Amino acid sequence: MTEDRIAKFEERRARLEQLSDEELKGRFWELCNQLVEPMVDLARTHTSPSIERSVLLRMGVDSVTSQGVVSRVLEAGLLGKGAGHVVLKVAEKRGLDIPAAAALILEDKAVLQGLFG
Repeated sequence: MTEDRIAKFEERRARLEQLSDEELKGRFWELCNQLVEPMVDLARTHTSPSIERSVLLRMGVDSVTSQGVVSRVLEAGLLGKGAGHVVLKVAEKRGLDIPAAAALILEDKAVLQGLFG
């Protein structure tokens, strides 16, 4: 088994020796992206209200408001987009800061309609 591993290593090494520095860098980043892609996909598709509240807290939204915003986002079926992303979209669309956008979502759930469409 050890000889087989050494032979495979030498094979890979010979292929890599033929690449330029730029090609090696490209190959490195290609492999990095392949490695990270499953984790990014998992993060995109798996979240929870507690994670989303935590994100909002780090964005400067108070705890009570965070709870309400996550509930509204969940009701609207947008939790997969990320509550922080939703608040950011509302803030950009309305020209508000983050806490004001979060407060607006609590006041009027209609601001979430058509936000990503």
